[in-house]
Amino acid sequence: MNNADKKRVVITGLGVVSPNGLGKEEFWRNCFAGVSGIKPITLFDTSKYRCHLAGEISNFDPAQYLGPKGLRNLDRTTLLAVVAAKLAIDDAHLEITDSSRNDIGVVLGSTMGSVHSISEFDRTALREGPRYVNPAHFPNVVINSPASQVAIRFCLRGLNSTISTGFSASLDAIGYAIDMLTLSRVRTLLVGGVEELCLETFLGFYKLGFLATSQNGQPPPYAPFSPQRCGALLGEGSVFVVLELLENATTRGARISAELLGYGTQFHPASLYRYDPHAQGGIAAVRQALEDAGLTPEDIDTISASANSTKVGDAMELSAMTAVFGSRTPMIPLLAVKSLLGESFSAGGAFQLALAIGALAHQEAPAATARQNAHPETTQGGVAMALRESPISRALINAFGPTGVSSALVIGNAALVN
Repeated sequence: MNNADKKRVVITGLGVVSPNGLGKEEFWRNCFAGVSGIKPITLFDTSKYRCHLAGEISNFDPAQYLGPKGLRNLDRTTLLAVVAAKLAIDDAHLEITDSSRNDIGVVLGSTMGSVHSISEFDRTALREGPRYVNPAHFPNVVINSPASQVAIRFCLRGLNSTISTGFSASLDAIGYAIDMLTLSRVRTLLVGGVEELCLETFLGFYKLGFLATSQNGQPPPYAPFSPQRCGALLGEGSVFVVLELLENATTRGARISAELLGYGTQFHPASLYRYDPHAQGGIAAVRQALEDAGLTPEDIDTISASANSTKVGDAMELSAMTAVFGSRTPMIPLLAVKSLLGESFSAGGAFQLALAIGALAHQEAPAATARQNAHPETTQGGVAMALRESPISRALINAFGPTGVSSALVIGNAALVN
């Protein structure tokens, strides 16, 4: 299809539940001020391990946003998702009525969301016997429960899908949503990602050597692209965006936050169970996203990086950016939101998107994240100033990981929409 003939998909609402702020305004404000959500873990005991920090959401009270009813049997993952969805619906001023609810659906990226619920359910069954498990908790053990509960809570009867592709899941959810909207399978979609911080996920990543650990009793350095980086710290949270076709958003007088210009994804066996140092999948995904958007590398003004502070992961991303952008790479301002939130796996791409929307809206980079992710292998300096002095029209969001899947998304400033 010619790019001129493409149906245009826009973002009209954004809901954020993050370790450094709830709601898009608090999230943006804290990111711009460099306020980190990384803190000592309190959800479970880490005294036996050499990692004690994560992007944990403190004092999370879903009843404040949803009311007290119907929350008792929902797990943490589901509550994070439902609150983020509520914030996105409110931000979009989306009216859900009997005449519209059949055309509103949910697409959610989540991969590890059920791990803790499965563990708790099985623990009771093994210790007490299968007759003693609470059947009301069983729905939490299936991976599509959060997306389903979002639809149940807001009476949405359109399509309902869960995408579980690991680190790229929330960007892949957006890619899937773009197809569903442009194929007229649905009129409006709530799309996002969610993961919770739990002991089971922590132990899995810890034993794989993925996490940054204390050095000589000191907290580990956590700065993506820094020469001192030594591993990731986990995070949690949820982000939802409301997606609509431009014509639908215009008809209902919605405020447009950004436009989705292009999406690309690649599965490459060389990066299955490890970061591919040659970044073949990442390079292909970025090029595919640019081609889908009808853009060239010179059209990208900023990159919301996947950077999670792992040596091999950051090196892979830098290799991909160098292959695509060549000599421009050191001059392109980078956003590294995971330096403030931690690695939230399936939700990571959605957080990167949320920050990129803020950068486009404010024409400004969060200085703390930008300063922390200057390329050590290049001579890049003054990253924050470079972004502030240049107009920001288009942003690239990367989601790379060691699971074989690499995805990329290109978004445009709302000012470009006409």
